[in-house]
Amino acid sequence: MYQRILVPTDGSVTSEKGLDEAISLAKLTGGHIRLLNVVDAMPVVVDADAFAGYSAEILPLLREGGQIVLDRARQRVAAAGVQVDTCLREVMAERVHEIVLEEATGWKADLIVIGTHGRRGVKRMLLGSDAEQILRTANVPVLLVRGA
Repeated sequence: MYQRILVPTDGSVTSEKGLDEAISLAKLTGGHIRLLNVVDAMPVVVDADAFAGYSAEILPLLREGGQIVLDRARQRVAAAGVQVDTCLREVMAERVHEIVLEEATGWKADLIVIGTHGRRGVKRMLLGSDAEQILRTANVPVLLVRGA
């Protein structure tokens, strides 16, 4: 039960709560955690005028930031005595939730644990929710951990 736990993380307080829950579950089940950070390069690519001359500098910084998030999270998981590995993916033409679902399928995850803001109403309609899209379309169980 829940031997392969996928945890998308962006380093936010909300995703840290999801990671805490995943660590607890992995300790109970003797499971393995895969940490996933998705670098969203789309704003840089789509708004080329606004980022003209900077995209060559911005994308490596986004990747570096994603790797820092993964390294910090990996240290937390390892310190808890849980087996862990990391994956950094980049979005160009896809949405973040699509990458998470691809990784869950490819890695054969038993569970996806996601920290969520729990937005409702107009905020959810305007901002959308990758967590909600994952919940609706994943082929494996999804645990949403609500932030403060």
